[in-house]
Amino acid sequence: QGELVESGGGLVQAGGSLRLSCASSGRSFVDTMMGWFRQAPGKEREFVSAITWAYGTTYYSDSVKGRFTMSRDTASNTAYLQMSNLKPEDTATYYCAKKAGTSGFYTRAREYSAWGQGTRVTVSS
Repeated sequence: QGELVESGGGLVQAGGSLRLSCASSGRSFVDTMMGWFRQAPGKEREFVSAITWAYGTTYYSDSVKGRFTMSRDTASNTAYLQMSNLKPEDTATYYCAKKAGTSGFYTRAREYSAWGQGTRVTVSS
């Protein structure tokens, strides 16, 4: 699966924007999905967004739909998460992950076999 490395986290005021990146050093197969998850202190890891690598079809959780946009660059094997209109409740460590195949439950963390180290996002009110 290769290594996944996230970047782009930081501190931002409510209403602001950030763009997260996830660079993959491994081969990205056609039949693959990339996902973004987040975990706030004391809470379970939750699904944020996913994208099919071949077609760029995207999926979002209800909590971020309309504010976050996931995309990918197949040439550089990099996935992105553009986050806009950020809210304090978006504060969390964000993880990117890779899943073999495009079937199954892409919202479930256990479906993903490779994970990055995480990047911290803090939204101040």
